[in-house]
Amino acid sequence: MKIFLKTEDEIELMRQANQLVGKTLGELARHIKPGVTTLQLDKIAEEFIRDHGAEPTFLNFPNPNGAPFPASICTSVNDVVVHGVPSPETVLKDGDIITIDCGTLLNGFNGDSAYTFCVGEVSEDVKRLLKTTKESLYLAIENAVAGHHLGDISYAVQTHCEAQGYGIVRELTGHGIGREMHEDPQVPNYGRRGNGVMLKAGMCIAIEPMVTMGSREIFLDASDMWTIRTRDGKPAAHFEHTIAIRRGKAEILSSFEEVENIEQSES
Repeated sequence: MKIFLKTEDEIELMRQANQLVGKTLGELARHIKPGVTTLQLDKIAEEFIRDHGAEPTFLNFPNPNGAPFPASICTSVNDVVVHGVPSPETVLKDGDIITIDCGTLLNGFNGDSAYTFCVGEVSEDVKRLLKTTKESLYLAIENAVAGHHLGDISYAVQTHCEAQGYGIVRELTGHGIGREMHEDPQVPNYGRRGNGVMLKAGMCIAIEPMVTMGSREIFLDASDMWTIRTRDGKPAAHFEHTIAIRRGKAEILSSFEEVENIEQSES
């Protein structure tokens, strides 16, 4: 395992890349409504990212089998946990949820963030799933400080979500991030306090709870070899921030501010 500690200048470049991800998610929030296809959202995202001088990191990103991802964002609807492939056939409906996972490469550094959106009127049960998952992300960030361990982050996510009866996906993790989208260390969403790598100032990681309403079991959809679905077909939520480890309090480099402003204006 090789963990790259970032300088202040590098963290500033990462902040710029991640703030662009936040702006892209905000732009997409304006278009997420019944009748829109996930391919339409992908085209909006790619144009927005390129217009701001960056590249969409996910486009042509290879999976473990070497197959390139065919789009600029992941669009994961309802029972899709992650890596949903945008398609003209996937039309958003009232009551759906959709996770947009977005990455940008700007000035040599990567940004990465994800947000689960409601489409129209969503059931109260699903709203609770989203609320709990988002809460677990911020509880994890509270524990992401120099001197703590990776297990403290993982434990915060797991205990908060499992206490509400939800499943924690174990096969997929958060990750270190910097010049490469995926760097060491892996950041699981389950674990024990005090276990794992000790966190040091200058580490940059993406924390991303992936939480299911039912069983935590998942499977890879053979139709595209990318899409990861819940085994029982129940919904899943996914929220992600990229952060820099500091002494005392983590610094969140990505942002949900624009998305949340739009959500509030529409409520």
